[in-house]
Amino acid sequence: MDVQLQELIDKIKKDGVAAAEKSASEKIAQAQAEAEKIIANAKEEADKIVKAAKDETTRLEKASEDAIRQASRNLVLSFRDSITKELSAIVTAETTKAYSPELLTKLIPETVKAWTSKTEAAEVSVLLNEKDLKDLEDSLKSALKAEIAKGLTLKADNSINSGFRVGVQDGAAFYDFSAEAVADLFSAYLNPRVAALMKEAAK
Repeated sequence: MDVQLQELIDKIKKDGVAAAEKSASEKIAQAQAEAEKIIANAKEEADKIVKAAKDETTRLEKASEDAIRQASRNLVLSFRDSITKELSAIVTAETTKAYSPELLTKLIPETVKAWTSKTEAAEVSVLLNEKDLKDLEDSLKSALKAEIAKGLTLKADNSINSGFRVGVQDGAAFYDFSAEAVADLFSAYLNPRVAALMKEAAK
């Protein structure tokens, strides 16, 4: 009886330990699987965060580079425009200075004579600003005596700052030798050259 009881106790112990070990093993495996899943999820989430951070960094870097490029372009354009304005002002000032009374006294008769060789003098007018006309009238009348006798007229036009215009009486055609027109001709050449030089310098 004692032997059977002992065997029964041993069997119960053995079965209990086996069941406990099996249960423990299952729980350990389950916990390990759960831990691995948590680690995998955490790694996936971490990878997403790192990728998002890299993407954001790349976006910010590109945005910064684009902003720097735009600011550089704006600076170059602003500087070019400033240089162009300065040079245009210099050209206008120098052109105005170049129209001295001596030059006008020589240039106007030559231009008028070239014009009246193809057009009746009676249809032609010479336009100057009021001050220049007053200062040069006597010398021009002397130089253009024959043309004035045929109907050429000298007129004041205060829209002309410096220089002169020669044209037909109705204004249908004229040569514009005003300082503004000549300066515009120079500036039209000057501006593309300045732009090309600035573009070359910006490389």
